[in-house]
Amino acid sequence: MLKIHQLFLRTYITIFAAILITLTLVTYFWAKNLYLNQIEKNLIQNIDTLSIVLKNSNNMNNIRSIVRDLHTKLNLRITIIDESGNVIAESDKDLAHINNHANRVEIIQAKNVGIGKDTRNSETVQKQLLYIAKKINIDTSIYYIRMADYTNKITDNFMKLTLEIFMYITFFLIIAFLATYFISLRIKKETDNVLYFLTQLTNKKTSFPLKSTYTYEFYKITKLLNKVAMKLSKKEKQKAKQTAKLKLSNRQKDEIISAISHEFKNPIAIISGYSETILNDEQIPQIMKNKFLTKIHTNANKMSQIIDKLRLTLKLEEGKQELLLIPCSMKKLIENCISDLKDKYKNREILIIGDDISLKVDETLISMAISNLIENALKYSENEVIVNISETSICIVDKGIGIEEKELENINQKFYRISNNGWNNSLGLGLFIVQSILNLHNFRLEIKSEIKKGSQFYINY
Repeated sequence: MLKIHQLFLRTYITIFAAILITLTLVTYFWAKNLYLNQIEKNLIQNIDTLSIVLKNSNNMNNIRSIVRDLHTKLNLRITIIDESGNVIAESDKDLAHINNHANRVEIIQAKNVGIGKDTRNSETVQKQLLYIAKKINIDTSIYYIRMADYTNKITDNFMKLTLEIFMYITFFLIIAFLATYFISLRIKKETDNVLYFLTQLTNKKTSFPLKSTYTYEFYKITKLLNKVAMKLSKKEKQKAKQTAKLKLSNRQKDEIISAISHEFKNPIAIISGYSETILNDEQIPQIMKNKFLTKIHTNANKMSQIIDKLRLTLKLEEGKQELLLIPCSMKKLIENCISDLKDKYKNREILIIGDDISLKVDETLISMAISNLIENALKYSENEVIVNISETSICIVDKGIGIEEKELENINQKFYRISNNGWNNSLGLGLFIVQSILNLHNFRLEIKSEIKKGSQFYINY
């Protein structure tokens, strides 16, 4: 299969040869006719000039002398013929050896229309000549003046002219060929660039814009290819992001399954161990038995709370959680949350500052949200936790490990867990539940944090 520049070159060479041959043939016949016509005109002019001379001369011998002198000067064959076809003057041969010319083609035409012509081999000089004959009247007699030029001279002059024309045509066609050849090379370069760009695009390696200002068509092609490349690049980036998100989701899913397994494994192990001890040891003291049953009950409640948290997450996500809004004292609600957490975090200090404020909220859900935020603060800091109540917000402040800025964008997502916090057994639902509860109340969660300095969680209402 030919390349475009090769096809272009081959086509041009074919056209070049066809044009050259055609122009040469057309020029040959056109120039030949033009040249012959000019020779005819010259012969007719010479005949007219000679006729004037003959009309002024009555001496036949003088006429023959004029014919011979004119032949010497013009190098033409000149013949004077009377009305009967007899040659009375001849430039190239003795009159005694010349036959009657009444039957000559040019004489017959001249007799009929006044002028005649013919091209043939002369029996007298044994060469091909172009004959022109014209009828004239001298006194009361009719004569024919015939002049002839040698066609070999015409052919020689014409071949020289044709060769010159051929050289000029060839020169201009070669220039056109060279110009076209360089254009084909440039087109080859542009098409090679386009093909290379498409190859790179196919292999997803395009890192450069394609440019061309050679022609409008190449400019439009490169512009469209760049747009295609940009769109494909965007799709590849989106695909890479989706792949990364999918990998992250799969990793988080595995971690969540692991966390859920761990969350259930400990209570189940405790329940199983204590219940097995009670069943196998009938002599166990009542006090010990009550203690074991309490442990079983506590861990059963813990499992129930995990299940409730998962169910609440689904309800909040699907928008099926209903609100029971009643006016509540925020300070009293927070105190109840702190009281519940004190049992788990006995040696930690939680301070409430600011004046009390009453808000119309779902007491159960808001308590859950505030408890989550305070418990997070207790988990990730060793110092005191401060709950600041104001007219516009409730702020939970800790002086813990802090959260990186890049993590803040994703921290409210379901099952998202910060990898460097060391709390890998968490389900990653806490802040998602908090955010969802606050959204139901048309409240807004705002998080500010600095690494190793602590975090502030604002409930803005």
